[in-house]
Amino acid sequence: MTPRLTAEFWVQAYLVRLRLADIPAFITSRGDATAGAVLVKLNTLDGRAQALTRSFDASGARVWVPLAEGAEAEVDAALARQRRFDPDLWIVEVEDRAGRHLLDQPGLAD
Repeated sequence: MTPRLTAEFWVQAYLVRLRLADIPAFITSRGDATAGAVLVKLNTLDGRAQALTRSFDASGARVWVPLAEGAEAEVDAALARQRRFDPDLWIVEVEDRAGRHLLDQPGLAD
């Protein structure tokens, strides 16, 4: 069995990867350090946004899928509902006009 990374360790490593790519990001909600789920909000700075969550595809592989997308206020409302449901939730906001979030890269996609 492969040991799992703590949520805090994954978030910090993700922030470093984004910083190295010159993509601004910050934690908007700090969850449980060991086992909190992580959501990523991609803000394209044009009034629109997307919230991504980890899920499993048909083969059982871990993938990032949209939880909400559209007007930024609607995405923020969806994230607030999730946070009320799960107080251990981490939310990382990524700001990139080109829509880059790096979640499709090795080490982040799986």
